[in-house]
Amino acid sequence: MNLSFRRRGLAALMVLAVCCVVSASTPWVDIEQRLTPEQRHATGLDTLQPAQLALLNRLLREDAERTAAAVPPPPAGAPVASAPAASAEARADANASSGRFLGFNDGPIVTRLVGTLTGWEPGTEFQLANGQRWKVLKGHYTLRKPLESPEVRVVPGAAGRWFFRIDDDTPGARVYRID
Repeated sequence: MNLSFRRRGLAALMVLAVCCVVSASTPWVDIEQRLTPEQRHATGLDTLQPAQLALLNRLLREDAERTAAAVPPPPAGAPVASAPAASAEARADANASSGRFLGFNDGPIVTRLVGTLTGWEPGTEFQLANGQRWKVLKGHYTLRKPLESPEVRVVPGAAGRWFFRIDDDTPGARVYRID
Protein backbone atom coordinates (compact mmCIF):
# COMPACT_ATOMS: atom_id res chain seq x y z
CA MET A 1 0.00 0.00 0.00
CA ASN A 2 1.23 3.50 -0.81
CA LEU A 3 2.69 5.16 2.32
CA SER A 4 1.09 8.53 1.46
CA PHE A 5 -2.31 6.84 1.15
CA ARG A 6 -1.77 5.17 4.52
CA ARG A 7 -0.88 8.47 6.20
CA ARG A 8 -3.99 10.11 4.76
CA GLY A 9 -6.02 7.17 5.99
CA LEU A 10 -4.53 7.45 9.46
CA ALA A 11 -5.24 11.19 9.51
CA ALA A 12 -8.83 10.55 8.41
CA LEU A 13 -9.20 7.97 11.16
CA MET A 14 -7.94 10.45 13.74
CA VAL A 15 -10.47 13.05 12.61
CA LEU A 16 -13.23 10.45 12.65
CA ALA A 17 -12.28 9.29 16.11
CA VAL A 18 -12.08 12.80 17.53
CA CYS A 19 -15.60 13.40 16.19
CA CYS A 20 -16.76 10.28 18.02
CA VAL A 21 -15.40 11.36 21.41
CA VAL A 22 -18.42 11.78 23.60
CA SER A 23 -17.28 13.16 26.94
CA ALA A 24 -14.73 12.78 29.69
CA SER A 25 -17.31 11.10 31.93
CA THR A 26 -17.81 8.28 29.42
CA PRO A 27 -15.21 5.52 29.74
CA TRP A 28 -12.74 5.46 26.86
CA VAL A 29 -13.59 3.04 24.05
CA ASP A 30 -10.88 2.17 21.53
CA ILE A 31 -11.54 3.23 17.95
CA GLU A 32 -11.76 -0.33 16.63
CA GLN A 33 -14.60 -1.04 19.07
CA ARG A 34 -16.53 2.08 18.02
CA LEU A 35 -16.75 1.16 14.34
CA THR A 36 -18.61 -1.60 12.58
CA PRO A 37 -16.58 -4.10 10.53
CA GLU A 38 -17.69 -2.27 7.38
CA GLN A 39 -16.52 1.09 8.78
CA ARG A 40 -13.18 -0.41 9.89
CA HIS A 41 -12.64 -1.80 6.40
CA ALA A 42 -13.77 1.39 4.60
CA THR A 43 -11.42 3.58 6.67
CA GLY A 44 -8.48 1.20 6.41
CA LEU A 45 -8.41 0.64 10.17
CA ASP A 46 -8.23 -3.11 9.66
CA THR A 47 -4.95 -2.70 7.72
CA LEU A 48 -3.06 -1.00 10.55
CA GLN A 49 -0.33 -2.83 12.41
CA PRO A 50 -1.04 -3.44 16.13
CA ALA A 51 1.57 -0.84 17.11
CA GLN A 52 -0.04 1.75 14.80
CA LEU A 53 -3.48 0.98 16.22
CA ALA A 54 -2.18 1.31 19.79
CA LEU A 55 -0.55 4.65 18.91
CA LEU A 56 -3.76 5.92 17.29
CA ASN A 57 -5.82 4.99 20.35
CA ARG A 58 -3.28 6.60 22.70
CA LEU A 59 -3.22 9.84 20.66
CA LEU A 60 -7.01 10.00 20.52
CA ARG A 61 -7.36 9.29 24.26
CA GLU A 62 -4.83 12.03 25.09
CA ASP A 63 -6.60 14.46 22.77
CA ALA A 64 -9.95 13.65 24.38
CA GLU A 65 -8.47 14.24 27.83
CA ARG A 66 -6.99 17.61 26.76
CA THR A 67 -10.30 18.64 25.19
CA ALA A 68 -12.28 17.63 28.26
CA ALA A 69 -9.87 19.51 30.54
CA ALA A 70 -10.17 22.65 28.40
CA VAL A 71 -13.98 22.79 28.59
CA PRO A 72 -15.04 24.64 31.73
CA PRO A 73 -18.05 23.29 33.61
CA PRO A 74 -21.24 25.35 33.27
CA PRO A 75 -21.78 27.91 36.04
CA ALA A 76 -23.97 26.76 38.91
CA GLY A 77 -27.59 27.72 38.36
CA ALA A 78 -27.05 28.54 34.68
CA PRO A 79 -30.20 28.23 32.58
CA VAL A 80 -30.31 25.13 30.44
CA ALA A 81 -31.80 24.95 26.94
CA SER A 82 -34.96 22.94 26.67
CA ALA A 83 -33.76 19.42 26.06
CA PRO A 84 -35.22 16.99 23.56
CA ALA A 85 -36.99 13.93 24.98
CA ALA A 86 -33.78 12.12 26.00
CA SER A 87 -31.25 13.61 28.41
CA ALA A 88 -27.86 14.74 27.10
CA GLU A 89 -26.21 11.84 28.93
CA ALA A 90 -28.57 9.30 27.36
CA ARG A 91 -27.96 10.79 23.89
CA ALA A 92 -24.19 10.66 24.46
CA ASP A 93 -24.41 7.01 25.51
CA ALA A 94 -26.55 6.20 22.47
CA ASN A 95 -24.10 7.99 20.17
CA ALA A 96 -21.14 6.14 21.64
CA SER A 97 -22.77 2.74 21.34
CA SER A 98 -24.04 3.30 17.81
CA GLY A 99 -20.89 4.95 16.41
CA ARG A 100 -22.80 8.11 15.35
CA PHE A 101 -21.09 11.48 15.34
CA LEU A 102 -21.43 13.84 18.28
CA GLY A 103 -23.89 16.64 17.52
CA PHE A 104 -25.86 14.90 14.78
CA ASN A 105 -28.55 13.75 17.18
CA ASP A 106 -28.80 16.92 19.26
CA GLY A 107 -31.95 18.88 18.63
CA PRO A 108 -31.96 22.51 17.60
CA ILE A 109 -32.19 25.16 20.30
CA VAL A 110 -35.24 27.35 19.65
CA THR A 111 -35.50 30.56 21.66
CA ARG A 112 -35.55 34.33 21.23
CA LEU A 113 -32.67 36.73 20.81
CA VAL A 114 -32.35 39.37 23.51
CA GLY A 115 -32.40 42.82 21.89
CA THR A 116 -32.36 43.99 18.30
CA LEU A 117 -30.82 42.01 15.46
CA THR A 118 -29.38 43.99 12.53
CA GLY A 119 -27.06 41.31 11.16
CA TRP A 120 -23.83 39.52 11.99
CA GLU A 121 -20.19 39.06 11.11
CA PRO A 122 -17.35 37.11 12.72
CA GLY A 123 -17.08 38.21 16.35
CA THR A 124 -20.76 39.18 16.76
CA GLU A 125 -22.17 37.89 20.06
CA PHE A 126 -25.76 36.79 20.56
CA GLN A 127 -27.46 36.76 23.96
CA LEU A 128 -30.39 34.35 23.92
CA ALA A 129 -33.48 34.45 26.12
CA ASN A 130 -32.59 31.01 27.52
CA GLY A 131 -29.41 32.52 29.03
CA GLN A 132 -26.94 31.13 26.46
CA ARG A 133 -24.40 33.31 24.68
CA TRP A 134 -23.09 32.42 21.22
CA LYS A 135 -20.40 34.04 19.07
CA VAL A 136 -20.15 34.08 15.26
CA LEU A 137 -17.14 32.25 13.87
CA LYS A 138 -18.03 32.42 10.16
CA GLY A 139 -20.66 34.22 8.15
CA HIS A 140 -21.70 37.76 7.21
CA TYR A 141 -25.21 39.08 6.81
CA THR A 142 -26.98 42.43 7.12
CA LEU A 143 -30.75 42.46 7.51
CA ARG A 144 -32.81 44.87 5.40
CA LYS A 145 -34.56 46.04 8.54
CA PRO A 146 -33.74 45.35 12.20
CA LEU A 147 -35.68 42.65 14.04
CA GLU A 148 -36.66 43.11 17.68
CA SER A 149 -36.19 39.94 19.79
CA PRO A 150 -36.69 37.53 16.86
CA GLU A 151 -37.16 33.82 17.34
CA VAL A 152 -33.88 32.08 16.46
CA ARG A 153 -32.62 28.54 16.08
CA VAL A 154 -29.15 27.27 16.90
CA VAL A 155 -28.86 24.07 14.89
CA PRO A 156 -26.27 21.31 15.40
CA GLY A 157 -24.10 20.13 12.54
CA ALA A 158 -21.28 17.66 12.04
CA ALA A 159 -18.39 17.35 14.48
CA GLY A 160 -19.85 19.60 17.14
CA ARG A 161 -20.42 22.57 14.83
CA TRP A 162 -23.44 24.82 15.45
CA PHE A 163 -25.28 27.21 13.12
CA PHE A 164 -27.34 30.29 13.98
CA ARG A 165 -30.52 30.65 11.91
CA ILE A 166 -33.39 33.14 11.92
CA ASP A 167 -35.36 31.53 9.08
CA ASP A 168 -34.91 29.16 6.17
CA ASP A 169 -34.48 31.95 3.60
CA THR A 170 -31.70 33.83 5.38
CA PRO A 171 -28.10 32.59 5.33
CA GLY A 172 -26.99 31.29 8.69
CA ALA A 173 -23.79 31.82 10.64
CA ARG A 174 -21.43 29.26 12.13
CA VAL A 175 -21.35 29.94 15.86
CA TYR A 176 -19.84 28.60 19.07
CA ARG A 177 -21.06 28.87 22.63
CA ILE A 178 -19.15 31.29 24.85
CA ASP A 179 -20.82 30.84 28.22
